[in-house]
Amino acid sequence: MAEPVRIGLVGSGFVADFYMAGLRDVPGAAVVANYSRSQERGEDFARRYGVERTYDTLEGISADPAVDMVVIGLPNHLHVEAVRIAAANRKAIVCTKPLARTGAEAAEIVQLVTEAGVMHGYAETEVFSPDVMRARAMIESGAIGRVLTVRAREAHSGPHAPHFWNAEVAGGGALLDMGCHTIEAARYFFGKEHRIRDVFAWGATLVHTDKTTGEDNATLLLRLEDGRTSLTEASWTAKGGMELRNEVYGTQGRIVTDTSSTRVRAFIEQSAGYLMEKADADTGWVFPIPDEARVYGYHEEMRHFVECYRAGRQPREDFKDGYVVNTVLDAAYRSMKSGHWEPVVLDDDVLNA
Repeated sequence: MAEPVRIGLVGSGFVADFYMAGLRDVPGAAVVANYSRSQERGEDFARRYGVERTYDTLEGISADPAVDMVVIGLPNHLHVEAVRIAAANRKAIVCTKPLARTGAEAAEIVQLVTEAGVMHGYAETEVFSPDVMRARAMIESGAIGRVLTVRAREAHSGPHAPHFWNAEVAGGGALLDMGCHTIEAARYFFGKEHRIRDVFAWGATLVHTDKTTGEDNATLLLRLEDGRTSLTEASWTAKGGMELRNEVYGTQGRIVTDTSSTRVRAFIEQSAGYLMEKADADTGWVFPIPDEARVYGYHEEMRHFVECYRAGRQPREDFKDGYVVNTVLDAAYRSMKSGHWEPVVLDDDVLNA
């Protein structure tokens, strides 16, 4: 047996639990260290998952000689610094979505890993969901002909952590948080060789006026250079659990994925514990999702990144993809203010780095 790929998990919050669940069934992967800004949370995380070492500094975990790959599961405003430190220590790096708060930050991140010459993976779960991967395989086989348009909805009742509500810290509201998924899904369905020309967006705070400084509902229409379009609906005000739906329409058919759907349903009068992400009720009619991390794409993305590290190749989702997504979102926020279509201006020097 080859030596395992040794992972340092940066973060001990909500997404870190999903990463651990995703890594559970990945052959040849071992989480050997964890970082948390809170020593108490870090020690609790290490105890729950049997992680050997815990650090309270980014420098500590990144300099650990036993760590091959750093997986970043931190709030958005901490991504640049975490990548800077990990790259300086020549670690392979995986970063959660969105890559950054802005296209400029994302471009800086791409520059850091390019100069360091390290593997970098963009952990966009949507395009590693088994449902979405199957849809892409059907598109590649020609099953629905040429893809004409994509429609996607990502919605739940609101973020789980306080930092999401501060748009200045997070970089945006519901569109940044959830639209990053649908933008990359659209690129995945259309094919990344087709560049996005411009976008039109609307956003408003309809419900959480006392919580967020950003939008809690948004729509985004993006247009490719050849005129085809993708429509995104993003919401932090949808009760009843996660909605993760894609509709792909082609010249010879259509494909619909609903990642949040489940064949399990129950009517219960006593709580059964955790059911699914963002479930707003734990009694009455409930819809638990079995193996939620695999359904959402955490398992497949982690397996892919580990296999790429072993093979010495770049993942199919890397920081350049995250840069494209952030740049599209920049244009979307400009459009919200201007009320007009706004161009997506990508720097070819970043894309070709």
